[in-house]
Amino acid sequence: MTQTTPTPAPIRTRFAPSPTGFLHLGGARTALFSWAFARHHKGTFVLRIEDTDVERSTPEAVQAILDSMDWLGMQPDEGPFYQMQRMDRYREVVAQMLEAGTAYHCYCSPQEVEAMREKARAAGLKPRYDGTWRPEPGKTLPPAPAGVQPVVRFRNPQTGATSWNDMVKGPISFDNGELDDLIIARPDGTPTYNFCVVVDDWDMGITHVLRGDDHVNNTPRQINILRALGAQLPEYGHVPMILGPDGEKLSKRHGAVNVMEYDNEGYLPEAMVNYLARLGWSHGDDELFTRDQLVEWFDTRHLSKSASQWDPKKLNWVNAHYIRQMADGELAARVAPRIHKRGGKTDAVDLPAVMHLLKDRAETLEQLADGAMLFCGDFPGIPADLAAQHLTETARVALADFALRAAAGEWTREALSAAIKAVLAERGLKMPQLGIPLRVAVTGQQQTPAIDAVLALLGRDVVLARLGQLQD
Repeated sequence: MTQTTPTPAPIRTRFAPSPTGFLHLGGARTALFSWAFARHHKGTFVLRIEDTDVERSTPEAVQAILDSMDWLGMQPDEGPFYQMQRMDRYREVVAQMLEAGTAYHCYCSPQEVEAMREKARAAGLKPRYDGTWRPEPGKTLPPAPAGVQPVVRFRNPQTGATSWNDMVKGPISFDNGELDDLIIARPDGTPTYNFCVVVDDWDMGITHVLRGDDHVNNTPRQINILRALGAQLPEYGHVPMILGPDGEKLSKRHGAVNVMEYDNEGYLPEAMVNYLARLGWSHGDDELFTRDQLVEWFDTRHLSKSASQWDPKKLNWVNAHYIRQMADGELAARVAPRIHKRGGKTDAVDLPAVMHLLKDRAETLEQLADGAMLFCGDFPGIPADLAAQHLTETARVALADFALRAAAGEWTREALSAAIKAVLAERGLKMPQLGIPLRVAVTGQQQTPAIDAVLALLGRDVVLARLGQLQD
C-alpha cells in the first residue's frame, strides 16, 4: 500500500488594521509582506478591519486605509471584513467556551484586579489576575455579587510553555504560568481584541500571520485560545519595527508617516513598494526591483531580525529611478493633475516632451510639476534685479540678433542651438553671456534646463514675442 503525501493547505494571509487613523508606514510594510507572501505562493490575501474600538474608529480612517492599499496596489482577494459585523459570531464562541469550561465568569472589579497586581508586584512577582473566580476541582467559588455584570475570562493553561517557531525570529517560548487568564468579553458582552483576532483567524482559515513584533506578547495567548477551540494554528512571523534616521521609533517628527502623504508629496507607488519591501527584506544585493520580481523572490527566510532604519534620501533615490524609467506619456498623465492644481494649463503643451526634459533631474512628481510650470504657467515677467544684472545693452543686441536668426530657421532644438552658436561666434561672446540673458528674457529665471530645449518647447510665437518686448 503506497502512502500519499497530503496536499498542503492553500496559503491564506491577512492584514488587519484598526481604523483609528491613517495607514502608517509600518502597517503598510506589514501589509506588503503579507500580500507578497500570499502572491508568491498563489494563495489568498485577506483584508480585515478591526473596528471594535468604537470610540476611536471612524469611517474616514477606514477609507484612508482602503485608499492607501489601493494606491500601493495591494488589493485584497477577500474582504474587507469588519469585526463589528461579526459580533453575533464572537458571542456564539464565548458561549461555547463557557459551556466547555475553557472560559468562566469573573465578578472582580477593575479595582480588585489592580489590587491583586499590586500585591504581586510587592512580592516581586509578575503582576496578574490571581484566579479568584477560576473554577478548579474541589474549589468553592464565592457567591456571585448581586447586580454585577461579570467579564468572561479565558481559562489559560497554568503549566508548561507555549512555544512556536517564528518565521522571522526563530523559536520563541512563554511560560504559561506567567500568562493571565485574559478577559475575552467585557461586562456588556463585547469581545476583546485578542479574542476577536483568534475567532477571525480561525473562521477565515488564516495559515500564516505576518505582523509587527509589538504583537509577540499577544501570540501565546492567541495560540492557547486557538488550542482550546480545537483550531488549526497558523504560522506566525513578527517583523521588527521601523526606526527613524536618528535610531528612534519612527514618528511624525521624522516627516510623513501617513502613506497617502507620500502620494501628495509626489512619490510613485512603484517606488514606495520597492523601498518598503527592501526595508527589512532582501534578495541578495538587489536594491531596485519590480512588483513582479518582489512576488517571485519573496521568502520569509530573508526577512531581517533587526529593526530597519527609514532613510528619506534613499527613498528619494529610489523614486528618482522610477521617474527616469517611466515612459514620458505615462509620467505626463501622472503629473498633469499636479500642474492643474497649480493653475497651469497643459492642453497647448507637449507635456511628454516636457517630462523628457525634466525627469533626469527630478526626485518627485511635485518637483516635475514645479518645473513644468515654466511651460504650463503664465509668464511671471522679468524680475527687476535680474533685468538690471543681465539685460545689458550688449546682451540686448545679442538677443535681437538671436531672435532674427531663430525666426528665419526651423524651430527645433538643433536649429536653435546652431543659432545660439552663430551669435556667440559672430560677437565673440561666451555661452553665459548669451545663455543667461536669454533665460532671463524668455523665462524670467536665471537657471533652467538646457536653453535650446526650453526654447523649442516654449514654441516660436511665445519666445519671439517675449524677446520682442525687449525692443519696445
